Amino acid sequence: MIISFNDPILITGSGGFIGGRVVEALLQRGFTNLRCLVRPSSNLQTLASTLSRHPAADVEVIRGNLQSLADCRRMVRNVALIYHLAAGRGEKSYPDAFMNSVVTTRNLLEAVVQAGTIRRFVNVSSFVVYATSTLRRGDRLDESCPLETRAHLTGEAYAYAKVKQEELVSEYAKAYRLPCTIVRPGVVYGPGNKGITGRVGLGGFGIFLHLGGANRIPLSHVRNCADAIVLAGLQAGVDGQAFNIVDDELPTSRQFLRMYKRNVARFRSIYVPHPVSYLLCLLWEKYSRWSQGQLPPTYNRQRWSVYWKGNTYSNEKIKRVLGWKPAVPFKEAAMSYFEYQRQAGRS
Repeated sequence: MIISFNDPILITGSGGFIGGRVVEALLQRGFTNLRCLVRPSSNLQTLASTLSRHPAADVEVIRGNLQSLADCRRMVRNVALIYHLAAGRGEKSYPDAFMNSVVTTRNLLEAVVQAGTIRRFVNVSSFVVYATSTLRRGDRLDESCPLETRAHLTGEAYAYAKVKQEELVSEYAKAYRLPCTIVRPGVVYGPGNKGITGRVGLGGFGIFLHLGGANRIPLSHVRNCADAIVLAGLQAGVDGQAFNIVDDELPTSRQFLRMYKRNVARFRSIYVPHPVSYLLCLLWEKYSRWSQGQLPPTYNRQRWSVYWKGNTYSNEKIKRVLGWKPAVPFKEAAMSYFEYQRQAGRS
């Protein structure tokens, strides 16, 4: 382990779905000196509940803004380890996503360089950074796959920002010899995350369009994901490496949708075969170009490749190098997720 249990650890995005579980995982492992960065507008009920179960720990909750370099300098002072989860997840526009994922990361890295105390910077990225258009249907997606070089064409601001964020982290790691590690979760699910992943289908057209079919969904239960992220910050000898986070038992889209309907709520859905969904994305893309962007290129062939082409997924590297294994099996993870969805639907 590269740090001691009382070394200062900063977790950005601590009020988020995954960030809160990372805080909990660190406390359960016995780390006692945490700085939890949250947005000024964050609801801290879940985080407060976690902290109340560990009264002996020295935890500072910081309401700050990563767009402020002064805030970044203040929060990284004497910090040994950073888990960087804060990102512009819900932004629709490219400038907003760039500001809240890339500019903020640059500010944090600048502060880290100036502080000079960091032993590991863990950047939490995503599967969306991969150039899946270079893969064939059924090919395995692992850490050796190339990253997207045309992320601006995906029609998804979040994907564009995560690619640029990774590029920035790699540049700083090389230029300043910063010890950085990147983790890329697949589809993280569990209590606290509402809705069905778009890899299964889309529900915004009056009826649910089931697009995944027999595709495997790269699921990671939030507890399993948080454990993997924590390990990436503690293990010696993994600077400069990237790790995919995905569970062992991956259902098909069809299996997952059936389970959801059986355990949460019944609703009508129509299966759209892969050739048809590809054609629809192609037509949407062409019309968007013809209309000069009046219809945003929300659905296009690159996005189809990411979500609905049908690749397979590997967690072999993270298990071999970090010694990680999913603690929560799929059946238990799915039932807790479905129970949360039922309760959320009644509220």
